[in-house]
Amino acid sequence: MGRRVLVGGVQVPFVTGGAEWHLAALVDRLLARGFECEAVQIPFQWTPREAALRSALAWRLLDLEQASGRPVDLFIATRFPSYAARHPRKVCWLFHPFRQAYDLHDAGIDGFPDSPEGRDLHAKVKALDGQALRECRRLFTTSETNARRLRRYQGLDAEVLRLPLLDPDGFAAQAYEGFALSVGRLDALKRTELLVRATRHLPERFRVVIAGDGPERGRLEALAEDQGVAARVEFLGRVDDRALRALYARAGVVFYAPFDEDYGLVTLEAFHARKPVVTTSDAGGPLEFVTDGETGFVAPPVPEALGRSLARALEDPGRAREMGERGFARVRGFDWDRVIAALTEGLA
Repeated sequence: MGRRVLVGGVQVPFVTGGAEWHLAALVDRLLARGFECEAVQIPFQWTPREAALRSALAWRLLDLEQASGRPVDLFIATRFPSYAARHPRKVCWLFHPFRQAYDLHDAGIDGFPDSPEGRDLHAKVKALDGQALRECRRLFTTSETNARRLRRYQGLDAEVLRLPLLDPDGFAAQAYEGFALSVGRLDALKRTELLVRATRHLPERFRVVIAGDGPERGRLEALAEDQGVAARVEFLGRVDDRALRALYARAGVVFYAPFDEDYGLVTLEAFHARKPVVTTSDAGGPLEFVTDGETGFVAPPVPEALGRSLARALEDPGRAREMGERGFARVRGFDWDRVIAALTEGLA
């Protein structure tokens, strides 16, 4: 058996987030271990909803068994709808499913139209999704949250294979200063709005620093003005990796409270920097790592409760350090060797 591997990803133009990082990191680690590896990507559209089915069908037309007359020994898919491609040796390490067809649809947040045409389209997307996933020789996912979704909506069992950081030793704690750090894309599901509103319930000596950009930035900046906290909320936009690690190193606490997140790389980064995480009771993936009062605080998704939790961490740097150290102990064992061995089992 050869060692030529293709990794399927999904390109959303002008968007970079955890799924894109997942793809790049996997290719990087496969190359580092001597595999001949490249990423395969197709632009993905999901609005209008008909575009999601067309994107899935575009992948379905691909036969990746060979490239330039040479066999491809393994195809690893990472995200809907990349696993719709055809290959006799296909495995999937699912970063997140097409939530708009599943939990977000059920929650009425971002689903399919409630019309005969919308319901028919929804059924077709789910059917193709299930068929493509069942073709995979092995099915992995990054979190228990994702595994539960697959079991609930498709009746499939997936093995949880945690996504490690690429350079965990590059994170460190230098201080526990009086600011809460938020990292990530500024869109509605990440719920940075909760942090801006929670700032009103923080003692005035504490600040909030938001690293990241996205479609919600203008609205969030206006909200900070409206809430009377603009002087204490700093929007940095996108920052480079070196600056981001420096922010983690100095932060007193990290805020991360998305809605039912698939995994949550921010939690891992915070814990590797020995910083506690404040999250919410409906955050999904982060709750697999954050235990209330032990590695951070878990609060209801309301500004007052989150403000109190952030204040508890910022007012007691000693306790924040202890919680951060316990968080680090919880994630330090995530290992790329195990990941690559599982995904490439059977290759020479």
